[in-house]
Amino acid sequence: MSTQAETKAKAEALVPKFKFEKLLNQDQAGRRTSLLGTIDSLPALLILERAPFPSSPDYLASVPTTLQTLKNLGANDIYHWYLANSSSQNPSDETADLKINLIHPCTEKHIKKYSKQGVRLVSETPQIYLERVRPYMQAQRDAGRLNWVFNIVEGRTEVEDVIYRTPFDAASLNKEGFLLLPDLNWDRQTLDALHLLGLVERRDIWSLRDLKKKHIPWLNHMKEKFIEATTKVYPAIEADQLKLYVHYQPTYYHFHIHIVHVQLEAGATQATGKAVGLDSIISQLETMGGGDEAGMDRATMSYTLGEASDLWVEVFEPLKRAGGKASQSQ
Repeated sequence: MSTQAETKAKAEALVPKFKFEKLLNQDQAGRRTSLLGTIDSLPALLILERAPFPSSPDYLASVPTTLQTLKNLGANDIYHWYLANSSSQNPSDETADLKINLIHPCTEKHIKKYSKQGVRLVSETPQIYLERVRPYMQAQRDAGRLNWVFNIVEGRTEVEDVIYRTPFDAASLNKEGFLLLPDLNWDRQTLDALHLLGLVERRDIWSLRDLKKKHIPWLNHMKEKFIEATTKVYPAIEADQLKLYVHYQPTYYHFHIHIVHVQLEAGATQATGKAVGLDSIISQLETMGGGDEAGMDRATMSYTLGEASDLWVEVFEPLKRAGGKASQSQ
């Protein structure tokens, strides 16, 4: 009878004998890969999945200084993003194993956003939006946190990354104007993880709350142009492999649309309570009563908030403590 040590050693000896034949699939945005091959002339499946980052302080402190290669993909205001190799074996763009985002200098708001925290489900009525949330949005915009967006829209940064744009009219802030470029969270290589960002030029629409029935033709036009441009630049992708959505609450208050591959696994940013399908918004506007000025500010919106977020701390937690029905635990 084999000992446990012998069984373990026998199992560990199998992997180095794997002879690769073909790639079967990549999922989780390329973090899990399924390979077909053979071991000792018998068919074998090898499923590779990246392990979580070690949490030891020594390891984490060493990562930035031990990268073998570092290639900047773009930079705009305080935001920078890169591809990197953590291994010294044949480092290249093709073997890059790290996608790195850098925010420098970051703010307390960024720190809260990326910190582990509890999550709450809130219900934002039209009244709460008008009296509490809209003033909060105004304060965020007044704080000058949209400079990086305006840099893109006005053609000062990321010009070479723009996939499609309508003619820009700085004098009138072209109300029909919009552009399309890669989202900073996409590695620009893995098509199944494709993530593009559609930015509008106009500054009077801060979020989906500002959309009205009169905007339906504009929304449909943008949807058509974004899909057309995406499938032209990435011909391996067809129109029915794309989904378009907006966030509510968005990270920043300048209207934008996310265009992603349907294979991109839905993480927190695509989950119910954060992402709202563009088609659903258009349909809701089409079936809404009232004239052209009727809009999404009349709807009650339910969404999730981190307990460290300013909206929870400043708006919804006080409402809850005052006895309002603004939230439910999640």
